[in-house]
Amino acid sequence: MPRHLPVSTCNALIRHSIDLRRLYRHAATACEPGLRMVLNDNAHTLDLLIADLQAQLRDRGGEPCEDGSWRGTVHRHLAGWLMRTATRRDNAWIRVLAHGESALLHRFEQAIATAPAGSALVLRRQLPRLRGIHLDMHSLAGTARY
Repeated sequence: MPRHLPVSTCNALIRHSIDLRRLYRHAATACEPGLRMVLNDNAHTLDLLIADLQAQLRDRGGEPCEDGSWRGTVHRHLAGWLMRTATRRDNAWIRVLAHGESALLHRFEQAIATAPAGSALVLRRQLPRLRGIHLDMHSLAGTARY
């Protein structure tokens, strides 16, 4: 019987991904149209990542979570509230989102490092998507004036 990543670890990655996707969508409603397109594209990429992880978990007989965490909800509302006071809202959103995607990428890398080989392969397949978002956001963060 192959060893798999624990359901709790998979669900934690799914929850964090859902939280970040919601933060992207929230930020997109408050940003200028050009940035909104990038943020919506990244949210769509997270849609695909989440759907893949949920399908993998279902295929193993697990029950994937469908919702984010309460911490993610609090963070999203707090970030939205704080952005109202920011002088350069788009730049502030970029920094918050860049931080969030870096944290998500780090969580995936940690899970890959501790996962059995088969499960690590499933998670490794998601890395190009996460790294694409990472490059987008850090490129934007590098050009944003503080």
